[in-house]
Amino acid sequence: MAAVEQPAEPAGTWPARLHVVTGKGGTGKTSVAAALALGLAAGGRRTLLVEVEGRQGIAQLFGTDPLPYEERHLTDAPGGGEVRALAVDAEEALLEYLDMFYKLGAAGRALRKLGAIDFATTIAPGLRDVLLTGKVKEATTRTSGQRRTYDAVVLDAPPTGRIGRFLNVTAETARLAKVGPIKTQSEGVSALLRSPMTAVHVVTLLEEMPVQETVDAIAELTQLGFPVGRVIVNGARPPVPTGRQVTAAELKRGLAAAGLPTDGRTVAGLVAEARDQQVRRELEDSLRADLVELGLPLTELPLLPDGVDRAGLETLAGMLVRAD
Repeated sequence: MAAVEQPAEPAGTWPARLHVVTGKGGTGKTSVAAALALGLAAGGRRTLLVEVEGRQGIAQLFGTDPLPYEERHLTDAPGGGEVRALAVDAEEALLEYLDMFYKLGAAGRALRKLGAIDFATTIAPGLRDVLLTGKVKEATTRTSGQRRTYDAVVLDAPPTGRIGRFLNVTAETARLAKVGPIKTQSEGVSALLRSPMTAVHVVTLLEEMPVQETVDAIAELTQLGFPVGRVIVNGARPPVPTGRQVTAAELKRGLAAAGLPTDGRTVAGLVAEARDQQVRRELEDSLRADLVELGLPLTELPLLPDGVDRAGLETLAGMLVRAD
């Protein structure tokens, strides 16, 4: 009998199968999640990029139609790989759950018309996140024959302010539910999220509020027992060696040599700008040091001057998978 082809292993520095990407709003976590999915798919692998917030951020990033509750081809990756995408909808996930465990089929779909699904997720708000994470777990552990369907699953997760509650709701549900499929599913999801198969990566900018939220989120995740992977600094500028400030006279001579205006207003404006930049860089260096003190792998992604287009995503993808 011919040997069953085994899936390529994830890149050595990204050994988990489920990569949860979070970060304060505005840090570019969706772009980082997409780049990571693209990078992990290189070399003939298949990854799944999942979103759960209903923002359709993945579709906007790739310029495609809104994603349905269906895994579909999103883009090819270098070396014959493939990235597929899925937007998890809580209502559709509940219908799937009811059909899977209670065989309701058409009766389950009829519940939507009666408003029972909204009612269920209203009286049990945590149920929504249980359904969302349950679908992610199913995709992560699914097999086709004797191999995993996906070599890696990348989840564009809720922001740092909600990530602890989002990931921990299954443990709370498993504790409250005494018996039945909900308890079993919740326990399974909770176990996966706390296992070496999962890594939670936190995206930040070198700005005070995102860095503070990163520190707080990592402390919360660690306390709850979730495996934290990397801190990813997005839009970073390389550190600049400190040195003396350029004087106004030096600036004036430089402007004159370049054939540019040397009036007092121009020189004073440039001096002020140079001073502001120096202060900004010193703050960034201080925040970078705070992140280093966390003792986690730190990856810095550059600010892309042309924005995050396909070429930019490939640049970020390459940097991520080559990270130390």
